[in-house]
Amino acid sequence: MSAALGIGGCLSYAEGKESTKSFVAKHMTNPNGTLATYLKESPSVSPEMAAGREALSESLGLWMQAALAGNDEAAFDKSFETLDRYFTKDQSYIAWKLSPDGSLEVSTNALGDDLRIIGALLEGAGKWKGHPEWRAKAKGLTETLLIHSQKNGYLVDFYDFAREESPDTLALAYVDLSTLKRLVQEEVLHEETYLRYQTLLQDMPDDGVFYPKSFNVVSGEYSYEASVNMIDQLMVAIHTGKTKRDQGALHQFLKQKFKQTGKLFGQYRRADRTAAVTYESPSVYGLAIQFALQQGDRSFAEQLYKRMLTFKGRDSRYPGGYVFEANTHIFDNLLPLLGEYALKRK
Repeated sequence: MSAALGIGGCLSYAEGKESTKSFVAKHMTNPNGTLATYLKESPSVSPEMAAGREALSESLGLWMQAALAGNDEAAFDKSFETLDRYFTKDQSYIAWKLSPDGSLEVSTNALGDDLRIIGALLEGAGKWKGHPEWRAKAKGLTETLLIHSQKNGYLVDFYDFAREESPDTLALAYVDLSTLKRLVQEEVLHEETYLRYQTLLQDMPDDGVFYPKSFNVVSGEYSYEASVNMIDQLMVAIHTGKTKRDQGALHQFLKQKFKQTGKLFGQYRRADRTAAVTYESPSVYGLAIQFALQQGDRSFAEQLYKRMLTFKGRDSRYPGGYVFEANTHIFDNLLPLLGEYALKRK
């Protein structure tokens, strides 16, 4: 498939030979088909962190979303096989992390990743007929969540199936209203439950620009961080776009910062809105493109896309990849890929 002339005269390789999709398939895929978190191999130093070629349920969900956006049924079905064979092997929940060889060393899920995968399965089942196992899997995984991961009427960040423990917190970036709405349509979730989550995002407080990070489902309190991670913020914003909430303040903040510096940084200080770090993240640009399009601002989305492309293919050994110093995080490739697909759709 040849590259097509993309935004603003830039060559876009979303589906072409030197695409990010091809880079991920060639360089970020383990022999067993799971997606490696990093390009470089490195040993795991903590069960709480992903290292080297370990695989994340987060990556699988994003890859499934990319297969949907790219109309690639074969890739989607292969992802389902990976989910079924490795991530949910012998258990009713999705393990959030696997060893490079696909073995399971954790007993916890991750709510945001679960909802992303469940939503993708339901969308895939609706898009491509003849795969009843996708819908059945989505419903089974949802039942597990509703049985084990609810507290005080809300799903929480994770559940440890070995210790039978869960936190009192719900990260707002995990409140995937699109998936929750699909679950209502599938008659797995009650409408009133969906409306509870919709209200949570529509009526949550903010500081004039930024949103809180999480909600305590027991105390009803919101928590904030002094330095705002823009990946989290943009995920919250994209989910909140499914409500009637006005997000003009965040939209204008991003436009103002980009106009001033030609960049968006990875973190900003909540107190004075200044950059808290000096790095830029391809992931931030990928999400910011989606948010700008959601806000109806295609012009800004195209500007962000051009900036994002300056980080792509810098290492000639890895065409299509966002590789720096011979390494990359898969997040910094999948979110830009989804940003490219979003621009193509609009």
